[in-house]
Amino acid sequence: MKIYTKTGDKGETSLIGGTRVKKSHLRIDAYGTVDELNSFIGVVRDQEVNQKRQELFSEIQDRLFTIGSTLATDPDKTGKTQIPDLHEQDITFLELQMDQLDQNLPPLRNFILPGGHPAVSFCHVARSVCRRAERLAIALQEESFVSDLVIKYLNRLSDLLFVLSRAISFELDVKEITWKPRI
Repeated sequence: MKIYTKTGDKGETSLIGGTRVKKSHLRIDAYGTVDELNSFIGVVRDQEVNQKRQELFSEIQDRLFTIGSTLATDPDKTGKTQIPDLHEQDITFLELQMDQLDQNLPPLRNFILPGGHPAVSFCHVARSVCRRAERLAIALQEESFVSDLVIKYLNRLSDLLFVLSRAISFELDVKEITWKPRI
């Protein structure tokens, strides 16, 4: 099977279910951003400090593929196609991970600026892409069906990525860069 099909050469693509849409469609932007997020999660996963978190990242990347396939499916044809789905336990899993990481961190007293170490910075990039994916999913939900669990998952994942950035700073003994507003 060849990777290229030439069916998208005129700016259209097919959703799962066969519906053709413009590549600029909000649904394509939403699942494309989830794909971008998944790529950045891979970058975060590959940081040496995160070698002990491989199962966590595998779980997250699997759920992001689930979200991507959900967003890539024509909502009018969901009954005709079998795709994986999210569960409330997937959100609980992220919350438990945050709680465990947060137990070892000093209390948050200031806004934190991204940076201090490449592993921390990559985590913040993933967090900001996650927030964009969440915004796009919300915008798509305003015009078409998007499961509330998709939006909840992306919201919790961005929170987890923030806590993870703090945990990485702590583990690497890197000073967090706090925002000092000019007054």
